[in-house]
Amino acid sequence: MRKNKDTDGPAAEEELTFPAAGPGAYRGEPGDRAGLGTRLAALLTVGAMSLLFVMILAAALPALIQPGPGSPLGWVWQPYQGHFGILPMCLGSLALAGFALIIGWPLALGLCCWLLTEEARAARPLVKLTSALIRFMTTIPTVVYGFAAVFLLTPLVRTALGGTGMCLLSAGIMLTFLVLPTMILVLEAGLGPRLKRLCPWGQALGFSRLDLLRFFVLPKARRNLTAAAVLGFGRAVGDTLIPLMLAGNATQVPGGLTESLRTLTAHMALVTANEVGGAAYNSLFVAGLILLLVNGGVSLALRRLETGARRGKEMRSC
Repeated sequence: MRKNKDTDGPAAEEELTFPAAGPGAYRGEPGDRAGLGTRLAALLTVGAMSLLFVMILAAALPALIQPGPGSPLGWVWQPYQGHFGILPMCLGSLALAGFALIIGWPLALGLCCWLLTEEARAARPLVKLTSALIRFMTTIPTVVYGFAAVFLLTPLVRTALGGTGMCLLSAGIMLTFLVLPTMILVLEAGLGPRLKRLCPWGQALGFSRLDLLRFFVLPKARRNLTAAAVLGFGRAVGDTLIPLMLAGNATQVPGGLTESLRTLTAHMALVTANEVGGAAYNSLFVAGLILLLVNGGVSLALRRLETGARRGKEMRSC
């Protein structure tokens, strides 16, 4: 059989060669170098966090296994009498963060819903101003909140309820203002895109933006609502300056809104400023370990929510 002339000759015998698509085929390209840098940064971060956890755990273990009234897992903090219990501070942190979350989360959800569903033209300037103010609040240093509350809020609490004004109520109100912008932005980032996708056909069917948010978006946004609450709680339990300046720093379990308390973060700041070495100083490592576990739990919870949301999207797309 005669060969085709178009395929005869040296050009027909040449074979097209392609570079191997193995892992090292494009090792010298900028994209691969960027990926290597990212992986290296991730490994360094994980290594540093693991080393930090091991160091705090190693420093906290001697204090944890110490028997008797000097153990940090006690209810009395009287260092001059040999009592170094930090459990009142643990409850103080939970009480203050819980107060901020109970007040702040519904307020954040209400403000977010209003920002997303307000349709009146006359209210648009107010919506834009409120949104800009919320974003501006995230840039205000914590010490400014505390300094303003010392001169503006605590006198009002002192006049209305008595006492010194340095109490759970004062610290909780300012901590609510501190975590409120974070929760609003998280909710807005989760609910806004869903509402935007539903608006064209929903409004064509006669639904308002509020109806769409109420009946279609919020019932499916459990993960976003939980993520905002978890992130707000982690932000509240880890703050130092607000409880240090406004909570009164009494080493007791608070029995009411007008009583003073001390949180773990404020306790660590106070003891670090006055103690170097000794049992009181060693109890700080136990407090640091508890805070690290709480923040780690918050991070894992957020990661789990994010993974669950991604899996839900993949299942719906299939």
